[in-house]
Amino acid sequence: MNFEKWANRFVESHGHRPWALVTGGSSGMGLDFAHQLAEIGCNLLLVSNQKEELECVAMDLNAQFQMRVIPYYIDLIAEDAADELLAFCHAENLQIDILINNAGMFFFEELTAENETKALKMMRLHMLTPTRLCILFGEEMKKCGFGYILNMSSMAAKLPCPGITIYSATKAYLKSFGKSLYFEMRPYGVGVTTVCPAAIATPLYKLKPSLLKFGVRIGLIGTPQWLVRKALRGMTRKKRVVKPGFMNLYLPLLIAVLPKGLVSRLWQRFK
Repeated sequence: MNFEKWANRFVESHGHRPWALVTGGSSGMGLDFAHQLAEIGCNLLLVSNQKEELECVAMDLNAQFQMRVIPYYIDLIAEDAADELLAFCHAENLQIDILINNAGMFFFEELTAENETKALKMMRLHMLTPTRLCILFGEEMKKCGFGYILNMSSMAAKLPCPGITIYSATKAYLKSFGKSLYFEMRPYGVGVTTVCPAAIATPLYKLKPSLLKFGVRIGLIGTPQWLVRKALRGMTRKKRVVKPGFMNLYLPLLIAVLPKGLVSRLWQRFK
């Protein structure tokens, strides 16, 4: 689908440019979501806990695309973060037509008492806050009779591996949640799309830049720009699940057939 044609049809049907709320919109894939949404004519509410980066991104996008871009600094781990965002939208008379639940964190460590706090933060960021955002903004969309929700899960949802115990579990929750919510929201004209990418070249995984470039060059790792295009195409078509990346086809199957003893030995070597 031509995104500009989609945006023009949206304006013709609803009488306004779409507003998109993007969490984690100051860096990584969130920044690419912001760029590509602004490029097709969407106004943006960008949310992040990186205040300076967020303000710079908003200024740059405002200047480049001349769309309305509002930065909103907030820690999405906070229990009332979703409610605060909805209250802000009501106060500013913003009708959110597109919700992009993208904010995330990652660590590769054995789960211990020492990193329990970090694990709990990940659970809130990946599960509780996105769920609350879907409920609150989903209700607003249902009243209007249209809208789009995009939740960023991961191929890791199918990879229950040591070192990413909490990460894979939270992404599995997002995948299951989104696939079910799709059917609940569909009768109201609201699309729910869950994206499960394979490896993507972002700072999230803290790999060396040289390794990221090598992975992209040989086709094992996708670029954020490529992924966001795939995700937005699926969202505008109201697809239930988008699973871009060749590794989505073979890596989960490969991990599933590995002997448990081998997995244990590999973990002991690389942890």
